[in-house]
Amino acid sequence: MGGLRIGSLCTGYGGLDMAVQAVFGGELAWVADNDPGASRVLAHRHPDVPNLGDITTTDFSRVGSVDVVCGGYPCQPFSSAGKRKGTADDRHIWPHIARALGVLRPRYAVFENVAGHLSLGFDTVLADLAALGFDARWCTLRASDVGAAHQRNRLFVLAWSADPGSQGLEGRRSARAVTDRRGLAAADPVDLGEHRSRTRRAGRDEPAARCLAAAHPARVGEREPADQADPVAGSGHPRQVPGCGDGQPAGRSPIDWGEYGSAITRWETALGQRAPGPVDAVGRLSPVFVEWLMGLPAGHVTDVPSLSRSAQLKALGNGVVPHQAVAALRFLAPAALPARDAA
Repeated sequence: MGGLRIGSLCTGYGGLDMAVQAVFGGELAWVADNDPGASRVLAHRHPDVPNLGDITTTDFSRVGSVDVVCGGYPCQPFSSAGKRKGTADDRHIWPHIARALGVLRPRYAVFENVAGHLSLGFDTVLADLAALGFDARWCTLRASDVGAAHQRNRLFVLAWSADPGSQGLEGRRSARAVTDRRGLAAADPVDLGEHRSRTRRAGRDEPAARCLAAAHPARVGEREPADQADPVAGSGHPRQVPGCGDGQPAGRSPIDWGEYGSAITRWETALGQRAPGPVDAVGRLSPVFVEWLMGLPAGHVTDVPSLSRSAQLKALGNGVVPHQAVAALRFLAPAALPARDAA
């Protein structure tokens, strides 16, 4: 699938894009982010890729067609670190993403959000995907499950077109109509689920699988400030994610990490990269350290010219851990691939 064209919504620093390319292959056709800091990162890392900017005002009928649409849309409406206002939050932009899917009609769609989305607003996402003719599968996975030194429990969704001849959202219902939810089961808040759209073919209505252990409810990591280094997570055996990192031991760190030592060592081993110091010269949290925590190539954000420390931390705090997303997509992808790409 190396020839796939990828369109990225709410791109941030591009962590989800990295995972999609690692699992599906393909190249970025366009990105979309109107945050000044994120836009600066994208312009530096992908100077030849157009940035659509604000997706709430984008005319997707004028945007180049793509095979994959991906996006880590804003988590604030659903995060336990916020007020959980859900669809009443001004930052709730899923309807604009559904509109984009209806116009673009990609073969695949990949999304990421906080695990708290399962219990707030995810039924609407599934209903819209079904109305658009997509089948979907989803799971939650912690960054610590792939060796990271923080939990960062996240929801990952893979959807694939089961109705490629559809006219899309605009041809099925008016933009403000309420989706018929009678054909969908409620989102499962445990760990993994799937649904098939009402346009599915006979024989594909399998029950949801139960393959990942549920995260401890007291240890669910959301966006900042809950994503601290996790001393307990470091007690497990380090795991390498195929396609991310070389897995070579990084050697003993010269820093005394105290109770976080085992977690730091595990991530150092998974990345093959020694942890930088956690604070800068004046004792503030170091963006270089946060960049390492997110599993990014050194300097991916922090080497971007004229990007302030606060803008670096904002981009990093809102980002996706590529290793984590790769693991989730490798788990979810087999359900979608036979329908389109199996020999």
